Amino acid sequence: MNRIISSNKRSLALAGMITAALAFTACSQRVGENEQEQSTHTPAEAYPTAPVKILNPEYELSLPAELEPYEQVAVYAKVTGFVKQLYAERGDRVRKGQLLAVLEAPEMEQQYLSDKSTEQKIYSDYLYAKQAYDRLAEASATTGAVAAIELDRAKSAMESAQSAYEASKAGTAQASQLQRYLRITAPFDGVITDRNISVGALAGTQSGKPLFLMAQDNRLRLTLSLPEKHAAAASQNTRAVFTVSSQPGKSFEAVLSRSSNLLDEQDRSLTLEFDIDNVSGELHGGDYAQAKVTLQRKNPTYWVPGSSVLSTQSGTFVMTVTDQGIKRLPVKEGLRMDTLTEVFGDLSPEDRVILKPSEEITANLAE
Repeated sequence: MNRIISSNKRSLALAGMITAALAFTACSQRVGENEQEQSTHTPAEAYPTAPVKILNPEYELSLPAELEPYEQVAVYAKVTGFVKQLYAERGDRVRKGQLLAVLEAPEMEQQYLSDKSTEQKIYSDYLYAKQAYDRLAEASATTGAVAAIELDRAKSAMESAQSAYEASKAGTAQASQLQRYLRITAPFDGVITDRNISVGALAGTQSGKPLFLMAQDNRLRLTLSLPEKHAAAASQNTRAVFTVSSQPGKSFEAVLSRSSNLLDEQDRSLTLEFDIDNVSGELHGGDYAQAKVTLQRKNPTYWVPGSSVLSTQSGTFVMTVTDQGIKRLPVKEGLRMDTLTEVFGDLSPEDRVILKPSEEITANLAE
């Protein structure tokens, strides 16, 4: 009997121990779940934040550029002829209208003389016809002295002779103009960069070769291509500071003169031109330059610390802290200056962004 009682006591003690162990395990599990839930739902205030800034700073962009002559032209002979005399060589500085070369074309001179002679003959015919008409018109003042048809015939002959004279005079002027083309002159002030012809050579449009190449070097154009993302930041006050390899340690400054106002279809860029005064001649057309262009957007934009921008496979985001929790906003990056990054998105000046966001901060995102 005592053995039975002792066995029952041991069974009851073992059952109590098992029940206590199960209760402890359940409590531990609930405590772990509570701790995990608290860990997952960390208060938004626990993350360091920074305000969104609205700025419109000037910024510099370094771009390759090229110096070109303000004007550059190939000088051709408009009429065919032999080079009689050359008055300019490579490197010569010339003035607008200065004589560069003289061509000769004897047949052109003969044509002019022939046209001039014909003009004089037709002019004499016109004078005779006009004189005959004037006389008949004077005689017709007496009634019945001259038939009306005779007066009309004389007037028609005079007008026909006048038209022939005007046509002949135009032909003579054309021959004279062609003769003037035998004298090759400079179209503007500049320097002769190349001479492609010699005395005695045949020149003209059929040769396909220019007599001279010349350029304006006292004024230059600095041209550069501004990428599409910066095109809206260029204005009439845009400045450029540039350097060239031929002038080490020296920089030059210019203000925007003109813009293409249309993006190039091939490289999606905007062409800018800066006029450069080069009276001193220290710069050369054709030089490559490195230019720093000062730009500024037309309107202020949002800026955030660079560390607050989160780039993931699904896109680029910033995380803002609101009264409802943490909200993830998609943004598009713009410029970067020091520790700040320009962003475009559904932001407001009152927003505060998390300084070091991560993809793990997702359980308490505001819907």
